[in-house]
Amino acid sequence: MRKSTALIATQFLIASPALAQEAPKSNLLAPDPGLMFWTVVIFGLLFAILAWKAYPAILGAVEAREKALNDALEAAKRDREAAAAALAEQQKKLEQTRDEAQKMIAEGRAMGEKVRLDVMAQAKAEHDAMLERARTEIESERDRAILELRREAVDLAIRGAGKILEKNLDDAANRKLVDEFLGSIPAAERT
Repeated sequence: MRKSTALIATQFLIASPALAQEAPKSNLLAPDPGLMFWTVVIFGLLFAILAWKAYPAILGAVEAREKALNDALEAAKRDREAAAAALAEQQKKLEQTRDEAQKMIAEGRAMGEKVRLDVMAQAKAEHDAMLERARTEIESERDRAILELRREAVDLAIRGAGKILEKNLDDAANRKLVDEFLGSIPAAERT
C-alpha cells in the first residue's frame, strides 16, 4: 500500500507542472456551471449515502447514549432518594436507641436509688432491732443485777440484824421480812 501511495504521489508531482501549463487561467470568483453541477451532485450523493448509512447509526448511538445518561441520572436520583430514606431511617433508629439508652440509664439510676433506700431501710431496721435487743438485754441484766443486789442486801441485812439482835429467826422468815421492807421502798430510793 505504501508503494501505491508513493507511486500516486510521484505521478501527481510529475504531472502537476504539465497540468498547470495546460489549464487556462481562469478567474476563481467567476461561476463555472459545470463545476457547480458536479459539486451539487457529489454533495447530494454524499448526503444521501450519509443519510442512508451514517446518520441513523450516529443518531442511534447518540440516542442510546442519551438514554443511557437519562437512565443513569434516574438511577442516581433513585439511589440518592433511597440513601436519603436509609439515612433518615438510621437517624430515627439512632434516636430511638439513644432514647432507650437514656430510659435504661434512668431506670438503672432509679433502681440503684431504690436499692440504696432499701439497703438503708434494712440497715436501719437491723440497727433498731439490735438496739432493742441491747436495751432488752441491758434491762434484763439490770433487773438481774438488782435482784442479785437485793439478795445480797437481804443476806447482809439478815446477818447484820442477827448479830445485832442475837436472836436467830429462821432464814425464810427473815428473807420474807427484808423483801417486804425493800418492796415498800420506792424504786428511786433503791438505785
